[in-house]
Amino acid sequence: TVSETHTFKPRTYPVRRARVMGLASCFRPRDMSDDTPTKKRKTGSTLEANRGIFTADENAMIDKLLGCGQGHLFSSWPAPGTDDDDKRRFLAQAAVCDAGYPGGIAQYVANAKKLLQDSKEGVNPFDGWTPAVPDGIVVEYASKEHVELESEGMREVGSAAFVLVAGGLGERLGYSGIKVELPCERSTDSCYLQLYIQSILALQQRSAGEMPAHRSAKDVGIPLAIMTSDDTHAKTLDLLERNDYFGAKKEQVTLVKQEKVPCLTNNDAHLALKDTDPYALQTKPHGHGDVHALLHTSGLLDRWTAAGKKWVVFFQDTNSLVFRVVPGALGVSKQKGFVFNSLCVPRKAKEAIGAITELTHTDGRKMTVNVEYNQLDPLLRATINKDGDVNNDKGVSPFPGNINQLIVSLEEYKTQLAKTGGQIEEFVNPKYKDASKTAFKSPTRLECMMQDYPKSLDASACVGFTVFDNWVGYSPVKNSPADGVGKFKGGNPTHTATSGEMEFYGCAAKVLELAGAEMAAPVDFAANDIVVPSGPKVVLHPSFACTFEELKGKAGKGVKVTSASSALIVEGAGVKIESLELDGALVIKACPGAFVTVKGLKVSNKGWRFEKCGADAPEIDRLRGFVIEKDETEELVFDQPGAYAVP
Repeated sequence: TVSETHTFKPRTYPVRRARVMGLASCFRPRDMSDDTPTKKRKTGSTLEANRGIFTADENAMIDKLLGCGQGHLFSSWPAPGTDDDDKRRFLAQAAVCDAGYPGGIAQYVANAKKLLQDSKEGVNPFDGWTPAVPDGIVVEYASKEHVELESEGMREVGSAAFVLVAGGLGERLGYSGIKVELPCERSTDSCYLQLYIQSILALQQRSAGEMPAHRSAKDVGIPLAIMTSDDTHAKTLDLLERNDYFGAKKEQVTLVKQEKVPCLTNNDAHLALKDTDPYALQTKPHGHGDVHALLHTSGLLDRWTAAGKKWVVFFQDTNSLVFRVVPGALGVSKQKGFVFNSLCVPRKAKEAIGAITELTHTDGRKMTVNVEYNQLDPLLRATINKDGDVNNDKGVSPFPGNINQLIVSLEEYKTQLAKTGGQIEEFVNPKYKDASKTAFKSPTRLECMMQDYPKSLDASACVGFTVFDNWVGYSPVKNSPADGVGKFKGGNPTHTATSGEMEFYGCAAKVLELAGAEMAAPVDFAANDIVVPSGPKVVLHPSFACTFEELKGKAGKGVKVTSASSALIVEGAGVKIESLELDGALVIKACPGAFVTVKGLKVSNKGWRFEKCGADAPEIDRLRGFVIEKDETEELVFDQPGAYAVP
């Protein structure tokens, strides 16, 4: 039995030839049989003198490195008796890198040489490919179609497993912790991981027992796998254990840790040593595409299949709105038979976000994949539209924006990964010192992206997309306050903690409004030198409602929030608000089994103030640029099961 919190590492797979896709970034592993046998390679008497202090495995690791042209790594090694422990430490690190990459370090170097050569020569990765708008659905939230899709998705969600990609620290945000520990809003201080797990538990509670197909949701639960990294693994585990897994069963949550890959110093794919340590390889993350290999090698896909799961839903670490659209998108996957469904948002032409595109090659091959925005426009100009990426009559590009929230069909996914070992097409992005492209400004590495999985699929695979508006499905927090100012001045979304919090409140308020509630109009709110709309601060706990239809049956007509400064927090599946007039702050919390009907309630108090904070404020507040002063709050807490009427 595998411990749920142990780290899984990709196993080494035999070298496989990748199916040629016609893209320069799609590697074909080089045949290593032409290499000179490693035992015949010589790098100097000092290294040979050291051989006697190493084990057979350590010497084999040296041979592997010499065999792929890495003799420079040993050029400064002293004689035996000096730094021997450091030499062993180096070989141990190299062995980890070797085991963590399909085909080992030799294959990594071979792939790197090919990709670096293509980069130097300026190979066009889209030569021979013609773009078109792929199959997909644009869903208007709260429409009749959306309600039907949500209903379809809720019949499937008990058969889903979720995967959170959480390998990053919050450094880019100006946050010293892991991103999933960052509060998504300060009204309740729920962190992202708490929000996600409670959303999964709410879906689980509603799906379990509805029909025989959902037996797995009741007996096994809806599982969550979290991909971590060296930087985040221990902190993620600690966050879960300190908070009793936020209500989930421990066995429901599995952490899988990705390893880093070696950095490269030149076009010959020489591995880089750390500047401060000649016995340590410089390594960097390989990219979130590693999640596919980790799921394959961990055995999770087999376990999920045995538990009756049919879908795998991937989501990112700081998008607080994603679970608003998961049921509807899952309904699209079921209805359209998609084996791979990209959740998307409308994108303006030339907007800096990747676009889902169908590509057809001159030889007849087809694939539906993400194309980066800076590649899409020239591709369109060179093929089907001399004007490039332009808006349609609805004011958006016909190519939807990819947000890296993905839904795959487990059966086909598992079969495909068994063929590939979870390998995802790689790319390299060296920063050259000059136009000769012979030297790098700093070491580079190979990378892979989770959304490139469809490049490995056959042309017959049913791949598509689902588009929801940004307000309801996409509000990432990925920029620091300083970077947000630059985005704001350029007229672009800031994607900061400031905007993320206000958009979280705004989404819940708009959903209530669509359900029939009267909500005060937003006003401009300035913090950290950006201005964002700020309406009523509404937090609807995941336990309250999972779908629009469910929410509409619990709140809507009869709810009136008269001021933009008001705050409304609702938690509990048993809460129903028939009529409420609010000017101030109201918190309603009902435990499981408590059924609360609010009818004819009027609340008027001093409420909460969102006040700017200075540079001396705690880190979490500085990220937002404000603090919440809770002057007066009406709290209705029902901590015992039963039926209650308010007032």
